[in-house]
Amino acid sequence: MLAAAVPAKANERICDVGAGVGTAALCLAARVPGLHITVIELNPQFAGLARSNFERNAVAQSFECIVADVLERPRTIARQAYHHVLTNPPFHDAAHGTAAPEPDKGRATSLTRSQLGVWLRFARALVRPKGTLTAILPPAQIPLALEAISPQGLGVEIIPLWPSTAVAAKRVIIRTRTNSKTPLRLLPGLALHDPDGAPSQAAEAILRHGQALGT
Repeated sequence: MLAAAVPAKANERICDVGAGVGTAALCLAARVPGLHITVIELNPQFAGLARSNFERNAVAQSFECIVADVLERPRTIARQAYHHVLTNPPFHDAAHGTAAPEPDKGRATSLTRSQLGVWLRFARALVRPKGTLTAILPPAQIPLALEAISPQGLGVEIIPLWPSTAVAAKRVIIRTRTNSKTPLRLLPGLALHDPDGAPSQAAEAILRHGQALGT
């Protein structure tokens, strides 16, 4: 769903911040041909798997994997260099709940609120003027995300993702176009399942047939 919400076009430069093994970037590359993709990942093992996945699938015009800590805001990564940046950040609040016992797992899923703000501001700094930042987050993190990427909500579009009809959204897509003066927009959301539990037709169109979401 994250990849489906990125309004990319062929030959544009893409960056996936906190890419893991490259799943979201691969989904985007499968939908849009000829992209130049950079992924940033802290875990060297995951970064290696991302490289292998892109080599095996051969769906991008070019691919680069950078092993770096996003929270350190590495200066070696060029700012305002990408048409589109996407991220599925570690959005669970590290100050609440039980941390994962395995350190890598904990870092991959949880950050403090201030760290999440740093993560989102860094991701936004990579976007070219008039480009987009697309993130997936729980609804509770919307205020923090807006503060980090667009305090006045300008250029922001929010797409709710409901587990099924008549169920509160557990995730939202937040897409921001930089240097935009357009007021915040709440776009039509997507129910992932029908009442009987089967995947919804709209979700299947994205997951199985590469349809875009909210573009």
